[in-house]
Amino acid sequence: MLKVSDQAPDFCLQGDDGNLYRLNSFTNNALILFFYPKDSTPGCTAESIDFSKLLEEFKSLSAQVVGVSKDSLTSHIGFKCKYSLDLLLLSDPDLSIHRQYYAFKDSIFGKTAFMVNRSTFLIDEKGKILKCWYNVRVKNHAQTVLDTLKKIREK
Repeated sequence: MLKVSDQAPDFCLQGDDGNLYRLNSFTNNALILFFYPKDSTPGCTAESIDFSKLLEEFKSLSAQVVGVSKDSLTSHIGFKCKYSLDLLLLSDPDLSIHRQYYAFKDSIFGKTAFMVNRSTFLIDEKGKILKCWYNVRVKNHAQTVLDTLKKIREK
């Protein structure tokens, strides 16, 4: 698992806007990178809506919020439209970036499987991890991330 002060793994993923994004695409802002299992499922929808509602507050703290799932760009676009989300969503269809960030579970109930582990990373402008959340519970998570960023910015 990744931990505070680790260098965040680089990535190159396509966004729902058709552009390619790498970690250094976000060097002018802190980055909140959240991994979620699937578009339009109850927990993922609630989490994405919560982050979207707080987006202006994140921006006021010079932070960008980006979601990542294995879903296709077409799925991401439909998801954003259906729920009026104002977030950049990246597609990781082969789950390679999920693996680099350890945002997965490879054993479920003693069976070998691959399941996305809802995870969030707060990354500074230089690509260092400031905070990691694994096994995220959706309720109040976006607010917790915002509160953490506020405390870090106050220092």
